[in-house]
Amino acid sequence: MTLEKLKRQRAELDAKIAEIEANKVSVVVPLDEAEREKQHQEDLQRIRGFRLIDDDFMNVCFDGNIEGAELLLKIILDKPDIVVEQVTTQKVMKNLLGRDIWLDIDAHDASGKEYDIEVQRSDKGADRKRARYHSSILDAHLLQPKEDFSALPETFVIFITENDVIGRNKPLYRIERHIEEIGERFNDGEHIVYVNGENKDGTTELGKLMHDFFCTDPNDMYYEHLADKVRYFKEDEKGVATMCKAMEEMRNEAVDRDRVHIALKMLADGLAIDKVAQYTQLTVERIKELAKMQPARP
Repeated sequence: MTLEKLKRQRAELDAKIAEIEANKVSVVVPLDEAEREKQHQEDLQRIRGFRLIDDDFMNVCFDGNIEGAELLLKIILDKPDIVVEQVTTQKVMKNLLGRDIWLDIDAHDASGKEYDIEVQRSDKGADRKRARYHSSILDAHLLQPKEDFSALPETFVIFITENDVIGRNKPLYRIERHIEEIGERFNDGEHIVYVNGENKDGTTELGKLMHDFFCTDPNDMYYEHLADKVRYFKEDEKGVATMCKAMEEMRNEAVDRDRVHIALKMLADGLAIDKVAQYTQLTVERIKELAKMQPARP
């Protein structure tokens, strides 16, 4: 190997190190007792500020929470007879030919209807075509091979948004397909609903629900069941411990995502697998798996 080639490789390594530092990819190191206590107090402060409109907190509060999901659906859809049978949060629906989706709240009721409830603080996250895409992926997962199309269940994609993303100053927007020429509904069983989080009218059930979604103090909430859930994860010792653990997992996941992102960039630039592992703190086996995702070099 020539001296010039060695110099080039060294320059490449130095550039990658600088890139890691610029992207703030942290190395997980043991914290001393004082640092752990400081981080714990910061977590407790964050927990006190959480609201149901914050998706990470909402996920914890509604996971397996049948009564809570029933309350949401009965009020939003104005259907007091809904009986929810199962609720999960952050359910992944794979798309082998395109983009996967993560459902904030996935529920189905006793009549077979399927519900996807999405909580969005960002207007961009509630894009109309995102609602369309979620609805299509739901359909793809709910019909079995060779099953008749008539067996496709009724589906509801519901966005609870922090702002009035439709912009018409309505508390609720129901989106349905229509036959334009005759002015009638198409009735294909697909429903999209936008709930305007700006509406906190305390004289309506929906306004009270949105008020509760933006409360940090459970004592200020209208609905007892939601208040009890929020109180448990903010004030009960076990509930707070669950939230602290979830926050630690989120931190670790964020670090891992950053490392993977930079590892992929390094691999794309042709850096050796062992060097990528060294500078990103990922295992060689993990880097080899990531390398398989890279397009073949010409």
